[in-house]
Amino acid sequence: MRNIFIFLALFIGQFSFAQKTIIYCGKLIDVKSLQILSEMSIVVEGNKIIDIQKGFINPSSNNLIIDLKNKTVMPGLIDSHVHLESETNPNAQIQRFTQNPADIAFQSTVYAKTTLMAGFTTVRDVGGSGVNISLRNAIRKGIIIGPRVLTAGKTIASTGGHADPTNGYRKDLMGDPGPLEGVANGPDECRKAVRQRYKDGADLIKITASGGVLSLEKDGSGPQFSEEEIRAIVETAKDYGMPVAAHAHGAEAIKRAIRAGVTSIEHGTMMDDEAIDLFKKYGTWYVPTIIAGKASSDSAKKPGYFPAIITEKALAIGPKIQATFAKAYKAGVKIAFGTDAGVYAHGKNWMEFVYMTEAGMPALEAIKCATVNASELLGMSDKIGSIEKGKLADIIAVDGDPSIDIQSMGKVQFVMKDGVVYKK
Repeated sequence: MRNIFIFLALFIGQFSFAQKTIIYCGKLIDVKSLQILSEMSIVVEGNKIIDIQKGFINPSSNNLIIDLKNKTVMPGLIDSHVHLESETNPNAQIQRFTQNPADIAFQSTVYAKTTLMAGFTTVRDVGGSGVNISLRNAIRKGIIIGPRVLTAGKTIASTGGHADPTNGYRKDLMGDPGPLEGVANGPDECRKAVRQRYKDGADLIKITASGGVLSLEKDGSGPQFSEEEIRAIVETAKDYGMPVAAHAHGAEAIKRAIRAGVTSIEHGTMMDDEAIDLFKKYGTWYVPTIIAGKASSDSAKKPGYFPAIITEKALAIGPKIQATFAKAYKAGVKIAFGTDAGVYAHGKNWMEFVYMTEAGMPALEAIKCATVNASELLGMSDKIGSIEKGKLADIIAVDGDPSIDIQSMGKVQFVMKDGVVYKK
């Protein structure tokens, strides 16, 4: 009995005096009030923030100190639109026939780590081969290093639509893919496609409501689902607790998707005034991906980089996104940060901040889009998106002050995710 009491005393003592980490912040961005606080201390225990205090608090003997007095500290960033399985290259079309799932999986681990090291502690992966679900699981288990991932698995498209995986194939290879492969026509197939994504383990649903740029289809903006079909997807997804993200360039596709109840519009390139009114009426989120438009149009200018059918669309659509973002911001549309990482080289996600500020959004508001706003879009505002007591310890630090020089967002020197330091 005496030994049991000794054991309990030691256990309770260890529990009571668990090591805390104190982070000294020279500057700390309060992303909710859009203020920069000076000389602050963040106290972390386990994977949670347990206190934030003014000044550099005195540590006890068992505290770990992280000195970021010469850095600007902020919450871990959130990219609401990435593709962690791939990265742009001139051989993308042939790789559809030469890469095995294992090849995709191994390269995705590199892209995931690169993303985390750039300060993005949470991402929403909005479409791939399905390997992205296994990637998410491996990160959660600690098998590989990467950001917290919410994923759509495979995107849902109509036959011949932007995410039909057989676009551009020879007819004898094209076949007739269905809901299992993420292709659906009519409300019933749309419901089945959602249920298949749920069965696969997806966290959300992604649809291609319009044509797209980097697929072998001629129209990059026309609507590709009826409003009835989108409504069937949204209603079914709601049954399973999954939000719906809609890729949409053209105005009609945007309006159909918003009226049908999607959670977010991705890209939104050609939104008109009526679409803006619908965004505001329905409270739909807009995820702009300015960098994707710029990167795809830049790549299209390189001879032979894309097939001709993609080049034409990239040059026509890509350059328009930044102006659309400016219009939507000025109109008061809800904006969450997203970049379409994979369309450009992973790790350069921060350049979206530069393009957002170029279009008229103040730097701290742009950072809010990648923290507070994005956490709300992901349904995780109780856990991430700001540095507050009780939230997960997702914390990063940069050289410089992004409110003065937005290029500072590309100078991430410290990354903590879930209380674990990955970069210092």
